Amino acid sequence: MRGLVHEGNTVLDIGCGMGYFSLPLARLVGGSGRVICVDLQKEMLEAASKRAERAGLADVMTFHQSSSERLGLAEQADFALAFWMIHEVQNKPKLFQEVRGSLRAGGIFLVVEPKMHVSKAAFEATIATALASGFEILSRPIVKISMAVLLKPVK
Repeated sequence: MRGLVHEGNTVLDIGCGMGYFSLPLARLVGGSGRVICVDLQKEMLEAASKRAERAGLADVMTFHQSSSERLGLAEQADFALAFWMIHEVQNKPKLFQEVRGSLRAGGIFLVVEPKMHVSKAAFEATIATALASGFEILSRPIVKISMAVLLKPVK
């Protein structure tokens, strides 16, 4: 995430699980930034919160339980991450629209999907959904054992 996330940024970690990426993101945003950890499962958020406490990063992290229908966020972010979770979402257009609405001007969205669970055709369909939801492709970063796309909202 280095180069994509900067000191002072607000970051959304969508489908954060136990905080595998949330903690490194919190280190990148520093004391003046914030990481909003979003997950459906209360237990995952509790585990991520405990890990944040142990790592001394709880001050820059908040935890938000989403519903299966919507993220339900009011905050604006500079960067959003959805790592290995989009394939689990039933209403992808709704998710992309919500993320788009949560990004500040100049915000970007990194989507990463696992090659072992998601076919190339399915990933391309996900990208098509993102484009139809008002995003454009910035790049296709290389992520080990994954397919990735970096998106930004169309003005």
